[in-house]
Amino acid sequence: MMEGISHRWRLLSGQENWKNLLDPLDIDVRRYIIHYGEMVQATYDTFNSEKLSRYAGSSRYARRNLLARVGLEKGNPLKYEIVKYIYATSSISVPDAFIMKPLASEAWCTESNWMGYVGVSTDEGKVALGRRDILIAWRGTVQPIEWVKDFDFPLVPATKILGKISGVANVHSGVLSIYTSTDKQSKYNKTSAQDQVLSEVRRQVDRFKNEEMSITVAGHSLGAALSTLCAADIVANGYNRPSEQPNNPCLVTAFKFGSPKVGDSNFKEILHSMNKLHILNVRNAADLVPLYPPVGYTKIGIELLVDSRTSPFLKYPGDVVSWHILEPGYLHSVAGTKGSEGGFHLEVNRDISLVNKRSDALKDQYSVPTFWWCQQNKGMVQQENGHWELHDHEKDDN
Repeated sequence: MMEGISHRWRLLSGQENWKNLLDPLDIDVRRYIIHYGEMVQATYDTFNSEKLSRYAGSSRYARRNLLARVGLEKGNPLKYEIVKYIYATSSISVPDAFIMKPLASEAWCTESNWMGYVGVSTDEGKVALGRRDILIAWRGTVQPIEWVKDFDFPLVPATKILGKISGVANVHSGVLSIYTSTDKQSKYNKTSAQDQVLSEVRRQVDRFKNEEMSITVAGHSLGAALSTLCAADIVANGYNRPSEQPNNPCLVTAFKFGSPKVGDSNFKEILHSMNKLHILNVRNAADLVPLYPPVGYTKIGIELLVDSRTSPFLKYPGDVVSWHILEPGYLHSVAGTKGSEGGFHLEVNRDISLVNKRSDALKDQYSVPTFWWCQQNKGMVQQENGHWELHDHEKDDN
C-alpha cells in the first residue's frame, strides 16, 4: 500500500507542483496528505487545553511516548522519532485562542505554550517514505473559530523571515510575533520558536548530510500560517543545505490545512519563486477561516479544494466549526473527495470514527460517541488513600 510513496516521494512532495495529481486526486497523494495531516492532529491530541490544570498550554505526553499515546504507531509503517518540542510566546497581545493562559496559581508556565514538534523518520520509516524526512508539525488553535474575527492584524515587513531578499514583502504581525518572540521570564522561550526549530533543523540536516532527505512542514489553522513562515524561513536562509555541502539543498514542502492568510502578494511572489520550496494549501470549500484576513492578504501555494458537505457520512450541511476542524473538515474530506467529478467515496481505508474524535459531525446512525478523544477520568487518578488528584502530564527532558 505504501510502496507508491517510497518510489514517488519527490512528486508527492511537490517537486513538479503536483501537476496532474490533484484532480482527480492521485491515490498516493491522498495517502501522503492524510499522513502529514495525522501528524498535525497529534499536536491537538496531546495538547492540554484544560485551563484548570497547572499544565494547561503544555503537551500531556513526553516526546518518547507521543506518537504511541495518540495512536500513530500501531499499523503505521511511516515511523518517526520526536526529537524536539517547540514552545512559543508573543511579544504583542494575541487572542487567548493563540496562547492559552492557565488559571492555576502554580502553573507550569504563564508566558509560553507548547506549539508542536520536530520529528525525524526512523530507519524503518525511511524505508517506507523513500528518504529521511525531517518533519516540523505546528499546532493550531484549540478554541472555537470565533477567534478568526480577531485575526485582522496589520502587515509588517517580512525581514525576520526572508532577510535580504524580503524587499517590500509583508506578513501577518500576530503570526510573526508567535514565531519570533522571546520572553526572558519563560524557561521555555529564552529562545524563540523560530530559533528552536531552525537550530534543530540545522542539527538534523547536518546529521543526515550523506543521506537522501527532505524537510516537511505541516500545520492546521494558526499552525498552517506558522508553517508558511517556517518553510519560507528554512529555504530563504539555507537551513535545507548541509553546512559542509551548501550546494546540495534538499526539498522543502509545506502541507497546510485550513490556513488563514499570512502574507501579501509580494510575500507570495517571493515564496513562489523559490525552486526548493513547494506549498500545498488544502482548503475545505465550506471553511470560513481561509478567507481571513479579508483585505491586504493573499493565498499562498497550490490549492487542493475539498468539500466536506459532499460526504454521506457527515451530518449535512455541518457548521462553521465542523467545516474547520482538522478531522471532519479536512482529513475525512481528503480521504473521499472526487474533485471536479463531484460526489464522495472513501478511496482509502480510513476509520470514520476518527471524525467524531473532537466533534459531533458524524451521522448518529454510525453509533460513534461524540468528542470521544479525552483522558480517562479527565486525568484524575485515585491515590492510595482513596482521594483523587489531577495527573495529566508526563515530564519531558526537552
